[in-house]
Formats: sequence, C-alpha cells, structure tokens
Amino acid sequence: MKRLLFASLFVLIASIGFAQPVFDLGVKAGMHYSNMSLDGEFDLSSDAITKVHWGAFGRVGFNRLYIQPEVYFSKKGGDLSYEPLSLAGGFDYKNVDVPVLLGYKLVKSSMIDFRVMAGPVFSFVTDANYPNELDPYLHDEFFNKHLFGVQYGLGVDVLFFTLDARMEHSSKIYDDPDLINGNSTSFILTLGFKIL
Repeated sequence: MKRLLFASLFVLIASIGFAQPVFDLGVKAGMHYSNMSLDGEFDLSSDAITKVHWGAFGRVGFNRLYIQPEVYFSKKGGDLSYEPLSLAGGFDYKNVDVPVLLGYKLVKSSMIDFRVMAGPVFSFVTDANYPNELDPYLHDEFFNKHLFGVQYGLGVDVLFFTLDARMEHSSKIYDDPDLINGNSTSFILTLGFKIL
C-alpha cells in the first residue's frame, strides 16, 4: 500500500513538473445585462438594464486546469417601478468586481481553447443611486458596500483573444431587515485581449 501511494505521488509530481505552465495577462471589456430582485413589503418591480464594464485579468495554471483572477469596474442595477404611486426610476450602483475563477479547458489546441469556469466574486460598491421619490422607503444606510456572489460560464480563446459568457448572482445588495431585500442577477459578455 505504501509503495502504491509513493508511486502515485511520484507520478503526480512528475506530471506537474513536466506540464507546460500557463500564464496569461490581459485587458477586457464587455456588457452587463443585470436585473434587481426586490422582495419585501412594497410592491417594487424591476426591469433589466444594460451597462458596460472594463478591467484586467490574469490566468495561471498547468495544462487544462487554471485559476483566473480579475478586477474590473462595472455598473449594475435595474429600472424600478412602484405601482401604487406610479413611481419609476433607475436603481443602479457602481462597483469594483474581483472574481477568482477556477477553470478547465475542455478543448485545448494551439489555435483554440474552449473553457468552463466558476468561482466567487467579491464586489466593492463605490456609489449607489435610486429614484428620489423612493427616499421615504429606501435609505442609504441599507446599501451594502461589500458584496459576495458567484459567477459561472463558458469561454473560448482564439489566438490572443478571449470571449467569456457568464452568469452572476449576488445577494443582499440592499438589505433592510424590516422592509426590503435586494438581490442581483447578471448576464456578462466579455471580450479580452492577452498582452502576455
């Protein structure tokens, strides 16, 4: 048993040692299609909005497996409406997103890679806005400045270009325990360019 364990460990270390390391660094930009989900006492509804994001990414790993940390600036939210009072306006927030994704290359070749990825995203809200008419119901103190979510999706690399399509789910963007909870769902489409 010890010999089998030692042999397996030796093969694993040898395969990692001979595997070609992956290291990429690049810039990216794309579109966010996001929507707010507001649950609580008020009859608030929200329609999706489209915003842009831009930033940088890195990728490090061996063979087909990699870790991809990113940092980018984005704007998300939704178009709110409050039916009893016929109020409407944009609920949006600017933030810095830092996803840390674990990825696997399903197809790996010299020209094209096809990937899957998933992982947590840490968001830091820098600004948040909502309709002035909702001031009696929404209060700045209930906007969370530090958010946590998850991302998952597919990607393809063609030479130096990368294209990613992902879903993101974030919770407790607005968290008033007595009235409203606000969550966000986003579809993210990103085009990147590898510098290194």
